[in-house]
Amino acid sequence: MKVNKLKEKITLHPIMTLLLASSIIFLLSGILSIFGVQATTKVISKTTFEYNTAIEEISSLISIDGIKYIFTSTVSNFMAFAPLSGLIIILIGIGVMEKSGFLKTTFTILTKRSKKYTVTFILVLICMILGIIGDLSYIIMIPLSALLFQYGKRNPNIGIIASFAALSCGTGINAILTSSDSSLLSLTSLAANMIDPSYIIETTSFIFIMSIALLSLSFFITQITEKYLVLKLDNYEIPATKIEEEFAIGKKEKKGLALAFIAGFIYVLIFIYNIIPGLPLSGKLLDDSQIFYIDKLFSYNSFFNTGFIFIVTIFFVILGLFYGIGARTIKNNRDLCDDLGHSLDGVGKILVLIFFSSVFINIFKYTNIGTVIVGWLSEIISSTSFVGLPLIILIFIISIIATIFVPSSINKWTILSGVTIPVFMNSGISPEFSQVIFRFGESVSMGLTPLFAYFIIYLAYLEKYNKNKKTINMLKAIKYQLPYAALTFVLLLTIIIVWYIVGLPIGINTMPSL
Repeated sequence: MKVNKLKEKITLHPIMTLLLASSIIFLLSGILSIFGVQATTKVISKTTFEYNTAIEEISSLISIDGIKYIFTSTVSNFMAFAPLSGLIIILIGIGVMEKSGFLKTTFTILTKRSKKYTVTFILVLICMILGIIGDLSYIIMIPLSALLFQYGKRNPNIGIIASFAALSCGTGINAILTSSDSSLLSLTSLAANMIDPSYIIETTSFIFIMSIALLSLSFFITQITEKYLVLKLDNYEIPATKIEEEFAIGKKEKKGLALAFIAGFIYVLIFIYNIIPGLPLSGKLLDDSQIFYIDKLFSYNSFFNTGFIFIVTIFFVILGLFYGIGARTIKNNRDLCDDLGHSLDGVGKILVLIFFSSVFINIFKYTNIGTVIVGWLSEIISSTSFVGLPLIILIFIISIIATIFVPSSINKWTILSGVTIPVFMNSGISPEFSQVIFRFGESVSMGLTPLFAYFIIYLAYLEKYNKNKKTINMLKAIKYQLPYAALTFVLLLTIIIVWYIVGLPIGINTMPSL
């Protein structure tokens, strides 16, 4: 008992952990800069199709420029921090759905007569599929997952942990080509053309292996959640009798659902029509300057991408509003306005966590430590004599390590692709399979790094629904994800090895070997 109390006393709050980590980065950047730590990177030029060699050096924070940067960029960086604005806006829509009773009614129907395992599997599968919309899926699915489990009379933290595991472990697994995949594909093609100028990579080159990985990983994440995590968090379970009395769904609730689904269907239909090219007055939400459809939909300049969070928020507001009108839980404009701010009540702690996370990530990027580490890893690849399976395993592990320090897929692959693809092609391995290995490696460690901006959303919601007096610190949040990361490592590496040895097609007209 005394040992547990002592552990609780020395346990660092996430904010203190972020402050300590920021201080360590501050000192480390100065030390590494003094010793002249650097790395050489080779990036292929898109214009000259030649290698551009660059020396990546450590930028010291213990300097006038470094200190100026901290003070001048902290506020602007926080305001531009993607999880901040996205979360606040999406919570407006979730607040209307929750306060009006739409989520309570819908989730009660979904969970009341369904097996717990089925509910978890569907949640995990949806999270994996939603990788198509990129990082925005985190700020949508984590809050909703908590409410799904809460209204299903289960511990909300199970939903939070499972959804984050599915989203992060599914980072590099998409049966449908995403905008991020398209950008990576461009870099892969560029590197492949250095060896074979006529080499063409199709957008369907990954569909078979990705589909198998998506379904199998969904199944095993569900298994870990129900067979391991539920037992581990059993002490945190909220007794059903204390949550609420049995919720009965009557005529008013059914009328509300009917109105909500009709209004929501019309809204979705309008937007679907406007992202289909070639129909009369359609395709207005697409970026026609792009080649691939996924880029037209989610490029930085497309209306659909830049306004996606607001699009989803309005959809949630419509569902909550029309349910409230039908169920008579929203009787006037005052009720609606009160509902809009419901999910923002008590959000102060989350905002503080996001602020300190934004500071930590911002100064780490400034130091360039992550880029230097990825540069070192690229040098290992260029100097290796490995071929076949040893080479495949090496790249897989390098991708895992690189993701911990540089979560951005494009930033990593920009450095690694120019070295990795030629080495693989010279070993008789296709560029497409190289990209698959890189993406699978990312999936292992994405959920383990606090440098991933959306990790803080996961941590904040664990703390929000924590009914214990014990603080859920950074290490505990990572510890919850370790079984999922270990599973992902074993499963995806097995898939890679089997695909390579057997010689199964990874996509349409695409094989692991050349």
